[in-house]
Amino acid sequence: MTTTHTLLTPASNQTPVVVNTLPELSGPQWVTRFPGSNRISDLNSSFRQAIESFISALTTAGANVRISATYRPRERAYLMHYCVKVAKGLISPDRVPTMNGVEIEWDHGDDRSSKNAAAQMARSYTIVHPPALISRHTERAAIDMTITGIIGKTMLDASAAAVEVTDNAVLYRIGASYGCHKLISDPPHWSDNGT
Repeated sequence: MTTTHTLLTPASNQTPVVVNTLPELSGPQWVTRFPGSNRISDLNSSFRQAIESFISALTTAGANVRISATYRPRERAYLMHYCVKVAKGLISPDRVPTMNGVEIEWDHGDDRSSKNAAAQMARSYTIVHPPALISRHTERAAIDMTITGIIGKTMLDASAAAVEVTDNAVLYRIGASYGCHKLISDPPHWSDNGT
């Protein structure tokens, strides 16, 4: 879609200049824009305190924790959300709503090209779970992290009780005691309310 701006020149005898601004087509080049964070310091204060305590208990027990995402700007959430929808044919590329500050054109002129570009974006984002437009990530209340090496070990829950982590269900209960709730359908995702 072309946005047209008319620039009026100061002299009345000059012809107005018309400038066409073309939004940039969708594709994997968008993935590096509006970067998210993987820093705990970018979380809101209450969830930051909860996750710091939980991670401290995990690492003290001998677990390895790798953080891949914390805060996600709304612009990035918009790009992630709609690239999945376009790629899967859940929305026509010419029906994607615009977002202020994100000059992207989802419609490449035909469905196949549009879906292909959106699918390339989704792969480049390494999307596991379809992202919401507004999520706990955009609200600074979620973390994506991979925890390994904890099954079979004993760690402290938030009440300082020693608990043997026999499986993931036990780990999820321990996390909840700290205020870190697991979204089971999204492997790395934890948040303040489980969504």
